[in-house]
Amino acid sequence: MSAATRLDATFSALADPTRRAILARLAKGEASVLELAEPFDMTQPAISKHLKVLERAGLIARGRDGQRRPCRLVATPLRDVTTYLERYRQFWEESFDALDDVLADLKKKHRKETP
Repeated sequence: MSAATRLDATFSALADPTRRAILARLAKGEASVLELAEPFDMTQPAISKHLKVLERAGLIARGRDGQRRPCRLVATPLRDVTTYLERYRQFWEESFDALDDVLADLKKKHRKETP
């Protein structure tokens, strides 16, 4: 799978609030499908579909512990997203700095015009 395809799969998986909530739960530690389904008003098969999307994106892995199949977070794809988004940080920082300069100029003009 290419880097672009992995990034697409990660963003697609993160687009759903249920999947983001599942990842937040797994950030606290391993959990079974039943444990992950507990806070949601949906069936276990529906949760399993979300888990498959997360697994295909490489965001979770399933293990074996006897008959229990715990899921765990795999954070590497999130690091890749962070690296991708970091490219845009400089753009936003420069934009906010320019906005700060404009606001400072407006404040100076306002003070001069206000007796």
